[in-house]
Amino acid sequence: MKCLVRVARLRTARFGGMLRVMSRSLLPDAVERYLAVEISRETPLQRRLREETSHLPDAGMQIGADQGALLAMLVRLVGGRRAIEVGTFTGYSALAVASVLPADGKLVCCDVSEQWTSVARRYWQEAGVADRIELKLAPATETLTALIRDGGAGTFDFAFIDADKTNYDAYYESCLKLLRAGGLIALDNMLWSGRVADPHVHDADTDALRDLNAKIRDDARVDACLLTVGDGVMLAQKRSTQ
Repeated sequence: MKCLVRVARLRTARFGGMLRVMSRSLLPDAVERYLAVEISRETPLQRRLREETSHLPDAGMQIGADQGALLAMLVRLVGGRRAIEVGTFTGYSALAVASVLPADGKLVCCDVSEQWTSVARRYWQEAGVADRIELKLAPATETLTALIRDGGAGTFDFAFIDADKTNYDAYYESCLKLLRAGGLIALDNMLWSGRVADPHVHDADTDALRDLNAKIRDDARVDACLLTVGDGVMLAQKRSTQ
């Protein structure tokens, strides 16, 4: 029993730093810790990536382990073979998605940082999924436009959007064109630490996310649901009539 207690304490201590920089205001600290330490299922490699990222100045941009598990499950549920990611950072979400793609699957990652994605590349290689990931270091709007231009419309199964908030609407529109009927888009940070619910808060990011939430709610092209996972994950599934 004492051994089990020591193990639990070590696990809590290991995640302590990560929780401090990645804590999400929508959840009490005790619930956040329960998710990260007790319940979330991660590989040792995923844990190492999250821990390394937690020491970076922009560590708060990394998704939680529960979000990674959600993305992987969503890709499985839609039978994903081709996926898009807008905003890769150090590669945790890409690792979660690529790991459940078939051997001939493909994930196109859009980012602009060589520094951050160099961390991602190391972990993708170690996980044995690097050959499933095509990293595009360019503004995502350019990459998505090129994919559409080159015949990619209607050929992707899944998209995850987690980048600069003021361009979310443009990313959403491009990804919707690239998805097949029944394909799924997941957008992160759609609750924005609750600021979207405060009518007195008006800045470029908050207004962009608030407007997009309302747009997706009323969008006849998709079926949608806003989840209170992490900082809010909006799911939008492209209807078969589109």
